[in-house]
Parts: sequence; C-alpha cells; structure tokens
Amino acid sequence: MLPADVVDAASQPSTLRLFGSPAYFRLWLAQVASSLGDWVGLLAISAIAARVGGSSPEAAIGIVLSARLVPGFFLAPAAGVFVDRWDRKKVMVSCDVGRGVVLLGLPFVDTIPGLFFASLLLEIMTLMWSPAKEASVPNLVRPEFLANANSLSLVAAYGTFPIGSALFAVLAGVASGLGRLDALESLRVSQETVAIYVDVLTFFTSAVLISTLNLRRPEKDGQERGPIDLRQTFRELADGWRFIRHNKVVRSVMLGLGTGLIGGGMVVPLGPVMSASVLGAGTAGFGLLLTALGTGMAVGVVTLSVVQRRVPHERIFVASVFGAGASLLLAASMSSLTPALAFVAVMGLCAGSVYILGFTILQANVEDELRGRIFAALYTLVRFCLLLSFTVAPILSSLLDRLSARAFDRSVTLGGVAIALPGVRLTLWLGGLIIVVAGALVQVTKTTGTERDG
Repeated sequence: MLPADVVDAASQPSTLRLFGSPAYFRLWLAQVASSLGDWVGLLAISAIAARVGGSSPEAAIGIVLSARLVPGFFLAPAAGVFVDRWDRKKVMVSCDVGRGVVLLGLPFVDTIPGLFFASLLLEIMTLMWSPAKEASVPNLVRPEFLANANSLSLVAAYGTFPIGSALFAVLAGVASGLGRLDALESLRVSQETVAIYVDVLTFFTSAVLISTLNLRRPEKDGQERGPIDLRQTFRELADGWRFIRHNKVVRSVMLGLGTGLIGGGMVVPLGPVMSASVLGAGTAGFGLLLTALGTGMAVGVVTLSVVQRRVPHERIFVASVFGAGASLLLAASMSSLTPALAFVAVMGLCAGSVYILGFTILQANVEDELRGRIFAALYTLVRFCLLLSFTVAPILSSLLDRLSARAFDRSVTLGGVAIALPGVRLTLWLGGLIIVVAGALVQVTKTTGTERDG
C-alpha cells in the first residue's frame, strides 16, 4: 500500500505533482546529493592517484579506477539478494554514512594500494545503495509517475557531473586560502582534500534525507523476512535469474539495454578519433559531439516526462532502441561536423528514452520482493557491456583499419562518390548495427500480451 502523501499527489503543488509525492521528492534530493558526492569524489580520487603515481600517473589512475569495476562483476548479484532481504532505508543510510567515513580517511592515504582499497569499499556501498533506491521508487509513487521519477533520476545521476566538475575547480581557490591557515595544517589541506570533505557532507546530507522517509515494504502473505544464510542466498540469487529468464518483458528490457550499450558505448573511446580523422573537427569537435549527445538526452527526458502517460511504454522502448541504432549509423556516415551533430543529438534523445522506459517497465513488472535482485543484475549487465565496449572498440577499430587499407585502400567509390572507410567509421557502423539487432531481438522476445503502460 502506498503512503498517504503518494495517494494525494494530484492535489499537491506543481513541484510535487512532477515528482509524484513529497516522499519521492526527498529521495530525489538525496540522490542529487549522493550523485554529486560520487562525481566530486571520483575527480578527487583520480587527482590523488595521479599525484601519488609519480612518473606513471595514467597507470595509477587506471589501477585505482579499476576498483570501480571489480565489485560489479563479483558482488552485485549477491548485493541484490541482501537488498531484497534487509530494510532498504537502513541499507541506504548505512551506505551513505559508510561512504562518508571512508572518504574522511582518504586525505591520509598516500599509496596506490590504499586508494584502490578505498575505491573498492566505496563501490561496494554504491552497489548496495543504487538497487535499494531503484527498488524503493515504486513504493513511493503511483505507476503513472514512474516514468517521471526515472527521468528525474537520470537527471540526478548524470546532470550533476558538470556541477561536480565545476565545484571541484572552484574548490581549488578555497583550498589555496585554507592552506595558509596554520591551524588546518594537520588536515593536509589541498584541492583534493577540500573536495573530499565537501563530498563527505553530501553523503551525510543524503543519509539525513533518507532517514526521514517511510520506506515500509509490502510483506507477502504477512510473513516477515527472516535471517539470511549462505544456502538461502544462493537460492534467492537463482530465483532472480530464473525470473529474468522466464519473464519476457524483463528479459527483453535487459536484452535491449545491455546489447544496445555494447554498440552505443563504442562512441566514447572512438569519438575523439572520429572527430579528428573523419570529421576534421579535432578535440573541439569531440566536445561538441558530447554536447549534442547530452542535449539530445535532455530533450528526450523532458519530452518523455510530458507525454509518457499517453504513450505505450514498451512500443516506444523498442522504437527508441531502433532509433538509437539508426542515428549512430547515420552519424558515422557523415563527413562533416554539422550533420553528425544532428544525428548524435537524435541518438541521445533515443538513448535517454531507452534508459527511462527500461527502468520504468522493470519497476512496473517486477514484484517488490524481487526488485533488488533484478536491478542488481541490471547494473551488473550495464557494467559488463560498457567495459566490453570500451575494451573491444579501439582494438576492433585498429584491426578494421588495417583490413580496410589492404582491401580497399580505406576508400570505395559508389556512383562516382568516394566514401572513406577508416576503421573508426567501420567500427561505429558495426556499433549501430548491433543496436538495431538489439531492437529486433527485443521485438521478437517481448511479451505479446497486454502492456502495462501505467
């Protein structure tokens, strides 16, 4: 049963009508604070790693940031089981406080192993916090507000990145002033340490906001969730994967998001090469491509928030997957910056819609007792697909470039028009095709019954 402030959301002021309930508004503010802390902390830890790394700053940063990937593969599924068994509010509050405590000790860590271990702890707690948050949303807002909630969640998760970057830069001046105070010498004041202390405040703020929420969960058949043991953990973990395998709606969303990320993720490592060697726009062009992608996503989020109650979610999800793939194919086919920017913006619009609708469909189709495991599995899939894409794309681009040079001299002529075929273009075409195939697979596997569109 939903809380009273959720049921009466339609009579609330416009701000609360947008968020669905005062309770979700507070949870969203907590996510904004937590996400801002994540981005500032990531920049600060990277800066510390570069300083500690000495003559090999790039390697040091890579080693430390790899700690952000390791837990996702080995611990995320088990984290989902715990999220489904434990009090989700206590999980989120404990993780926020825990992350703040770990960060408090970072200014005194000056070894790569120490930074790696700290990053590992931070990521484990983030892996607990995120599924707990996603699993709690349907208990705070009515079904027709789920797409709005996921749009706002996307803004909180990624819209705080430029704010965090700007804040990190501003803190350099603050650190310079504080560094002159002898009383603060023991705190090792620097840009990174000031950023970390601000970061601690964001996590503690998030913990306070979440502690005020009523996240009571519906108990099935009136049974209390008992203590957990190892055999029970594996059994419940298997139940989650079995549900994914047998539920067509959930399976199609997982397939669309995961496979689509393999293709779309190729844009990140290959974007600078595409901008320089194909579009002739250099580093500045890559910045414009990222801006176009972000603008398209923002337009998609706003548009979907307005119309989502009047459109069939699953159909639009499939159409958006196809649209993202087609846009990437067309963007990679361009030889000048302006049309490429337009198609990249359309790709961003479609990608934002896929993300929002994918989460909304899962929240609407998964029962509360399984939600933590399903979202933990989703986060694991996302990490795996992105890592695979980031790793394979540059290697594949180099391989295809050599093959194109031998077979076509990197160019073919069709109808009197010369078409350049560098490896980066061929790889991005492949990425677009992968997304289109993902859309086709989703269409084949998705449910043929009545859609739950909220």
